[in-house]
Amino acid sequence: MKADYSIHRMEQKNEIIIEIADEFSKSCPDYRCIAIECEVTNTLHDDKLWREIEDVSSRLRSTLALEAINKQPNIHATRMVYKALGKDPNRYRPSAEALMRRVVKGEELYRINTPVDLINLISLKSGFSIGGFDRNKIVGDKLTLGIGRAGEKFEGIGRGLLNIEGLPVFRDEAGAIGTPTSDEERTKIDTGTKKLLLIIYDFGNSSDLLPTAELAEEKLREYAGASDLKRLFNTHFSGFKVTK
Repeated sequence: MKADYSIHRMEQKNEIIIEIADEFSKSCPDYRCIAIECEVTNTLHDDKLWREIEDVSSRLRSTLALEAINKQPNIHATRMVYKALGKDPNRYRPSAEALMRRVVKGEELYRINTPVDLINLISLKSGFSIGGFDRNKIVGDKLTLGIGRAGEKFEGIGRGLLNIEGLPVFRDEAGAIGTPTSDEERTKIDTGTKKLLLIIYDFGNSSDLLPTAELAEEKLREYAGASDLKRLFNTHFSGFKVTK
């Protein structure tokens, strides 16, 4: 019998807690992240946002060679962690790398909905892979970052079943929901999403992390009407400190 998570949509959600499993912190001592939680107004499309995406895409095509994408600092750091965990980053590309490759090759980006498109814009600008989740679909009030296990169920958004063994993976109480390569169907952002959780993965102790979070907050307010915005910032492996 398939589990029914719909009841969690009706519950009051507490502020998310994020923990880092020892198995992961030992493999990636430089890992940091910023999570952003907020209320959003979702739309299918925003013309102004897409003009900005097209401008960034055009600039990347004119300045970045395809073979140089995996050498971009924040993408390179993610790839090195994949290799350290035994995952081939050429077969399971970090999402930021996959987006940049698509743009540089002149291929159209998929238009999903405004929060997802906005997250893609921030990834293109920064080189960070970014997880985006419907907060009301997350089971429980804690996420744990660990390493994917053999045979662990994970249905990547638009990808079907994905082998996440060896990938960094966030889990809620019901299982895996996000990796830097793909997020899971169960907690995906759709037109009914009203509360968003965004996680910026930083595997290289980058100076870009805080400015990228600030940019994300700016774009969330501009394009998704973000309110009740909270930033959760992790520098050590003891959970988040909350700042407003």
